[in-house]
Amino acid sequence: MHLVYADENGQVYDHPDLHGIARSGSDLVELLEDELIPLPAGATLVGLPNTRAIGMNPATGEMQALPAGSQAVGALLPQGFTRLYVPGYLKQDKTQLFPLFGYTAVVWKDDGFYVAADATDDPEPWNPERCDRRELELQVNRLLTTYPDNQLYRHLSNCALEYECLTASNTFLQRLEGAVPVSFACNAGCFGCISEQPDDSGFPAPQTRLKFKPTVDDVVNVMLEHLKTPDAIISFGQGCEGEPSTQAPTIIEAIKRVRAQTSNGYININTNAGLSDHLRAITDAGLDLMRVSTISALDDHYNAYYKPRGYTLKNVEKSLKYATDKGVYTSINYLVFPGVTDREEEIEAMIGFARRTGLKLIQMRNLNIDPDAYLSLIPEAKGEIYGMKTLLDIFRDELPDVVIGSYTHVPPKGKVWS
Repeated sequence: MHLVYADENGQVYDHPDLHGIARSGSDLVELLEDELIPLPAGATLVGLPNTRAIGMNPATGEMQALPAGSQAVGALLPQGFTRLYVPGYLKQDKTQLFPLFGYTAVVWKDDGFYVAADATDDPEPWNPERCDRRELELQVNRLLTTYPDNQLYRHLSNCALEYECLTASNTFLQRLEGAVPVSFACNAGCFGCISEQPDDSGFPAPQTRLKFKPTVDDVVNVMLEHLKTPDAIISFGQGCEGEPSTQAPTIIEAIKRVRAQTSNGYININTNAGLSDHLRAITDAGLDLMRVSTISALDDHYNAYYKPRGYTLKNVEKSLKYATDKGVYTSINYLVFPGVTDREEEIEAMIGFARRTGLKLIQMRNLNIDPDAYLSLIPEAKGEIYGMKTLLDIFRDELPDVVIGSYTHVPPKGKVWS
């Protein structure tokens, strides 16, 4: 399990003597064989800027940093994989924050790259290599030609072609889960927001937020096009927008008009669920799926990251419970981080939250964040840290009726969820 590092030119090497190590929270830890899987298809190796690589001498167990210019390396995983550890590194300047990605520990073993991760879903539907870029360009041009005045399609074409967003790409390829962003505003100030950051945050936002209010006609056209496929999912709430429920009137009218024309597919909302009254009205308009973003079921942790404006975690729970009771297939977009999510108190709180709200699916999502900045923001651990593999086992044992996955799923046919 050799240390992987990069030089100043980005060339990647495996160290002949030192073993790779990882981080759980702020602790450097040794990797075990059963915590490693081969680097998945669609994964990317990246350097961690302003770092020095650090490994372990297998003979003595001592940690050893490489000279300056030897950058730590991490892997960015595709959908379907939950990371177990963050890469080990020594940051040279703690004021310089990493770009907002979910870095995973990587080593060289048996003539190949291995990562500290666990397969929590089928990776193939969301494998980036399954997105044919030439076909995507053809379909982007087709829909832009068909709807030349549709601002949403113009916006999504940039997300698909420039940012290579798979959800936006799906909208043009008319498969899986497609995107229909509607909101430029948000009722939270997430510490790690990927579409909007304060000028003094130190984080470079990797996406540009939606800057206009789409018309209902534009929204309906995007929805109807995507829902031509019977099992397609069309989703409000994307990384390029704020909180979709702030535009509840647009969403409600669009859902009603779409459902008056087709019963195909599933209408989903990705939301922070803080605006309970808005979410009730959206649910009643004909919502099929609801995925709620959360990082914790503990108030102090949740508030530190989301910085909610005018709502609390109780509102989130209330929105989820209402949707579940109305027959909506409910899930959470669980932003997970090794050494935090697997804390004893976090696990206990999330199990209670899932039971109270009637969740059907927990989507494990690797938190895109600078580790040191995140750890300095949130409360310190109060109980034992179990490890991410143990956390997954506990969830499966304690929540047998809840699916553990990585992305939005089509509900089983014929099942009533209320």
